[in-house]
Amino acid sequence: MQTQLLTAEQPVPTPQPLGFRRCTRCIMDTTAPGIVFDAEGSCNFCDLHDRLEASFPLGNAGRRTVQRLAGDMRKAGRGRRYDCVLGVSGGRDSTYTLWYCVTQLKLRPLAVHFNDGFGNPVAGENMLRMCQRLGVELRTITSDWRESKDLKIAFLKASVPDMEEGTDLGIATALYGVAAKEGVQHLVIGQSFRTEGIAPLSWNFLDGRYLRAVHKQFGTVPLRPWQPNDPGFNLGIKEMVYYAFIRRIKTVTLLYHLDYVRSEVDELLVRELDWKNPGAHYFDDLYQSLIYYLNRVKFGIDRRLFNYSALVRSGQMSREVALDRVLQINSIEDEAVIALCIKRLGLTRAEFEAIVATPPKTFHDYPNSYRLLRLCRWPIKVMSRLNLIPESAYDKYFNCGT
Repeated sequence: MQTQLLTAEQPVPTPQPLGFRRCTRCIMDTTAPGIVFDAEGSCNFCDLHDRLEASFPLGNAGRRTVQRLAGDMRKAGRGRRYDCVLGVSGGRDSTYTLWYCVTQLKLRPLAVHFNDGFGNPVAGENMLRMCQRLGVELRTITSDWRESKDLKIAFLKASVPDMEEGTDLGIATALYGVAAKEGVQHLVIGQSFRTEGIAPLSWNFLDGRYLRAVHKQFGTVPLRPWQPNDPGFNLGIKEMVYYAFIRRIKTVTLLYHLDYVRSEVDELLVRELDWKNPGAHYFDDLYQSLIYYLNRVKFGIDRRLFNYSALVRSGQMSREVALDRVLQINSIEDEAVIALCIKRLGLTRAEFEAIVATPPKTFHDYPNSYRLLRLCRWPIKVMSRLNLIPESAYDKYFNCGT
């Protein structure tokens, strides 16, 4: 018997367990592991947001930081073809980041896209069109389909919510591999805690050792060995040390410092780049349909909680609108796209439903680097603040519960 999919118009059944509680400021609730509340009912994710706001101010201070970072990139890029490597997907955030780097900062980025076989064609057309109009080279790193598919199936069988681990690591290794090959010292990432938030750790734990452990137990296709210019799906602590300290590659989360308001960006992107909305946030990747569906029906997770909560804290969405939206099935859960993803993985619907029926687990149930990362807490904080790793890394691993 197949698990029934609900349409976007149907309300989500929300039986609230004993002890259920929701933040009085955002919409995070006790379905998020590690959530705690203060005396006023505000959650620790809101507290983290406020600390990040203080660390990364906007306005004139933010613009000065952006100009300093752009100057650093130009200086490091002298005598080279590119000032930076910029990850693109065809979605709103990366498209705006590329537009800003080229038109406002006059940088020479190399746009890099990681293709694992599940890209949304609308997003693909966006990337081609924007790079052509901006005069930017687009380099697509296409993963070995056997490896990529095998990793997706392995993480489905592992029964964990962070089932996009292979793609997430693949994106990171594509950027580092290209930067190493071209001798570029800066990676620009189009993310912002003000619009996306930070997921609880057990919903999205990024770790090369964890990936290898799941692959060892459930995978069938050997993974390529690591090479600096072709890392494959290998990105653990030693590889990060190589890229950060030997190759001296830094990460720049540009949107942390810009007054980036999503509702105001769409019109600009349509006017300047003829950008088309892929249909929903994260829907530049069709596999997100299956991820959102399984997170909801198997794990009781609504990933919109941390996205919408970030927008609420930033004043870009009212709390009332956010609460109303999470009462509805996310439009990204498209049954036709989910069926396409299952078919593309080479699974029958019965095999997929058998995977859905297995007991839920988290990264804690597999070998991983979490304990070692905890021992390296202060070095990671320093590396994060020096942009040797993404600025959100410290808070991700140590301030978002487990």
